[in-house]
Amino acid sequence: MKTSLFVSSAALVLMVVALAPQSSHAASFDCNKSDLKADEKAICDNRNLNDLDVKMATTFELMAGLLPMGNRGELQDQQSEWLKTRQACNADVTCIGKAYDARLKQLMSTYTSIQKPQ
Repeated sequence: MKTSLFVSSAALVLMVVALAPQSSHAASFDCNKSDLKADEKAICDNRNLNDLDVKMATTFELMAGLLPMGNRGELQDQQSEWLKTRQACNADVTCIGKAYDARLKQLMSTYTSIQKPQ
């Protein structure tokens, strides 16, 4: 019963994060840094991309907490590879948005594949 409640709570948190108003700064980096890369500048300047960054960073952190220790390294490796993909977009807002959509879909797929107690 406790585990079922935990899984339901985690799903609820993910939903709240997805629907909550977001802050004016990206979640995964400081928009006030002077040495931002082109993709980071685009994210800081675009509300939709900023919101996607907040959602992705929060979802990633929640997933890291839900996965067993042995799987966290793989999740981090996937995140590092994804970051290279996002950076390759430079300032292309459409490309960055597609990168976030793909990563969020991948994270949610990982979430649904986690074995949950019956």
